[in-house]
Amino acid sequence: MTNIRNRRVKSSGKLIAAIVRLIAALLLSLALGSKLARAAEFPQAEISNGQITAKIYLPDAENCFYRSTRFDWSGAIYSLRYKGHNFYGPWFDRIDPKVINWIYQDSEIVSGPCSGLWGPVDEFQIPLGWDEAKAGGTFIKIGVGELRKTGDKYNRYFPYEVLDAGKWTIGKHKDWIEFRQTLSDPASGYAYVYRKIVRLMAGKQEMVIERSLKNTGRREIKSSTYDHNFIVLDKQPPGPDFTFRTPFRIQTTQQPDAQLAEVEDHQIKFKKPLSGEDQLAVFIQGFSDSDQDNEITIENKKMGAGVKVSVDRPLIRELLWSIRTVLAVEPYIAIDVQPGNEFTWKNTFMYYTVPAGT
Repeated sequence: MTNIRNRRVKSSGKLIAAIVRLIAALLLSLALGSKLARAAEFPQAEISNGQITAKIYLPDAENCFYRSTRFDWSGAIYSLRYKGHNFYGPWFDRIDPKVINWIYQDSEIVSGPCSGLWGPVDEFQIPLGWDEAKAGGTFIKIGVGELRKTGDKYNRYFPYEVLDAGKWTIGKHKDWIEFRQTLSDPASGYAYVYRKIVRLMAGKQEMVIERSLKNTGRREIKSSTYDHNFIVLDKQPPGPDFTFRTPFRIQTTQQPDAQLAEVEDHQIKFKKPLSGEDQLAVFIQGFSDSDQDNEITIENKKMGAGVKVSVDRPLIRELLWSIRTVLAVEPYIAIDVQPGNEFTWKNTFMYYTVPAGT
C-alpha cells in the first residue's frame, strides 16, 4: 500500500512539474510575442544629421529588446528615415521561444528568440572556444558574451544561456553613437575589446558603421562576420519593383526557384511579388578581392528609394535571402586577430531617392 501511495505522490509531483513548465513556457511566449507592441519601451537612442534619422536599440543585460545569442547586441537599428522613406522595421509578427530560427505558422511569420531582430545587425558566425569546451562548459560569442555550452554541435539559432555579457559602455552625440564591449575569460585565454560606432555623415545621406576588435587575450581570435541587412523598405513586399545588383557578374552554384527569381548578369530579378510561404535564397559568387566588388544596390522603383551597401574588406561569401516581408543581404568577411593586435572594418550605407515609377 505504501509503495502505491509513493508512486501516486511521485506521479502527482511529475504532473505538477509538467504543468508548471507549461505555464512558464506560455508566459514566456506571451512576453516575447508582446515585444513588438512594446518596442518603444526598450532602452534606445535616436541620432540624426538633419537628413537621416535613425533609432537604435541599446544593449542591456536586463532590459534590452534583444538578449539572445545569435546577433551582436549593439547598434540594432530598428528604424531609419530618409526623405519620407523608412528602410527598416519588423519582418516577423511575433517571437516564440519554441521556434528555432523562424517559421511560417498559419498566416503569421514567427521568429525564434535568436533571429528576432531587424535592421542592419551583425553576427560573428564562428564562436570562440566551442570545440575545446566540455558539455556544460563555456564559450564566447563576440558581441554577446560568455555562454554555456549545450549539445555537441554549435547551432547559431539556439538560445544559449548567457553567463557574462561583459562590460558595455555607450557614448552618444547628436549624429553618432558608440558602443564598447569589454570581455575577458582567463580560463580559456580569450579576451577582447569590441567597439562599434554608428555614424550619420555630416551633410550626406550616408550612414557608416565602424567596428574594431582588439585582442587583449593570449589566444588568436579567428572568426567570420557579416552585417545582416534586414531591409523592409516602406513595408513593400520583395518583387519585380525591386532591383538587386552588384558591380560584378553574378554566379551561383544553385539557381534560384525559377518561379521566384532569376540571375541575369549583374542582377537578381524577381519574377513576382513574394507572398504566402515563398522563400528565396541565392548564394552569390563571382566577386573578387577588389574593393570595387564590395557594393550592393537595392532599389524600389515603385517607391522611388534605394540604398547602396558596401564593406571595406574583401568578401569571402555573400548571400541574398528574402521572404514576403524582407529583403536581406549578407556580405561576409574573415577575421583573424593575433594577441595584442586590432582589426578594423566598416560598412557604408548610402540612401537615395529617384523619381517614383521610373
